[in-house]
Amino acid sequence: MDKLILIKYGELTTKKKNRKTFIKTLKNNILKLGGNNITEICDMYDRMYIKTSNPILLVEQLKTIFGIHSIVICHKTETDIASIKQLIMNILKEKEFKTFKVETKRSYKQFPQTSMEVSRHLGGFILKNFISKVDVHNPELIVFVEIHKDYTYVYTDEIKGLGGYPVGIQGKGLLMLSGGIDSPVSGYLALKRGVDLECLYFESPPHTSIEAKNKVLKLADTINKYSGNIKVHIVPFTRLQEEIYKNVDPSYIITIMRRMMYRIATIVAKKNNCKVIINGESIGQVASQTLTSMIAINSVTNYPIIRPVACLDKLEIIDIAKKIGTYETSILPFEDCCTIFLPDHPIINPNLKRCEEMEQTFDYEKLIEECVSNIETIKKLEPDKFSELL
Repeated sequence: MDKLILIKYGELTTKKKNRKTFIKTLKNNILKLGGNNITEICDMYDRMYIKTSNPILLVEQLKTIFGIHSIVICHKTETDIASIKQLIMNILKEKEFKTFKVETKRSYKQFPQTSMEVSRHLGGFILKNFISKVDVHNPELIVFVEIHKDYTYVYTDEIKGLGGYPVGIQGKGLLMLSGGIDSPVSGYLALKRGVDLECLYFESPPHTSIEAKNKVLKLADTINKYSGNIKVHIVPFTRLQEEIYKNVDPSYIITIMRRMMYRIATIVAKKNNCKVIINGESIGQVASQTLTSMIAINSVTNYPIIRPVACLDKLEIIDIAKKIGTYETSILPFEDCCTIFLPDHPIINPNLKRCEEMEQTFDYEKLIEECVSNIETIKKLEPDKFSELL
């Protein structure tokens, strides 16, 4: 029996005139993330077929690729009833089931039986050879048969894919990645909508440690398995952060710091052709994430900001973090620059005019220029290197 992988598109099928572009992007992503296990790939209008030397390993890789509705290991045979029956017999010998149904899709319309007739015929064959009965509403096993002119596919199990859009179809976004739980989840959700990522991390040595930096790099590497393209821009934020601490009302420190981060993020996003800035803000979760705070902080940029977890509660975000494998890293006890100078009573309803007045007390534009000109960019993540330092 010849085995191959069948990919079903799901949401891509709604794209009509743009469908070819979406399918091409998905195909390229599959070749990039699973290419070593692919011997041939054929993309069609409604599905994709992949020949592979290692179907089990390739399925695991395909589970990390957005744009796939479902994954099937299917079996190929000749297009005649005798060959189809023999194939079904070989497949079902390895299955345990009490109820079943047969679903036939016949793209080769010259086949002498209709889809319904084939399903009834094969259903009778299964009843004669296996102790079972038909259940069209809630079967334990579904036998799928796809009849083409020169070959027929048979399969029984569909593996749920991640859905969404192929990564990169929407261009790039700049993820403000901290060491917390929320921002990696936001990155994952942005990838699911087809936005490829570059990451921006603010470090403040000696106030933040090498462990804090490597924690963020490990988080970036974890979500990179869904992209394969992620690079990380590391901003030296120490001098600017210290000036904020010296010159700003303590209750406004976080607000002003976030305004500076947004200014820097806007410059980096434009420089790297990122179309949006993405962050992990969740409404009301901390003082800087009240709606009033968001207005005061957001006012420094006209760049589009997306907040994928804005309307999720903390438990929902944690559930996703555990699913994608970032949670255990996020809770490691290494502080980032957002927490090292955290005031006892941060303001929750900052006044925009007051923010602007405090910013005039020091030359922040020069300090921002210094931050941007000294950014370190890591284009290739090295998991072994930073994991040793955690």
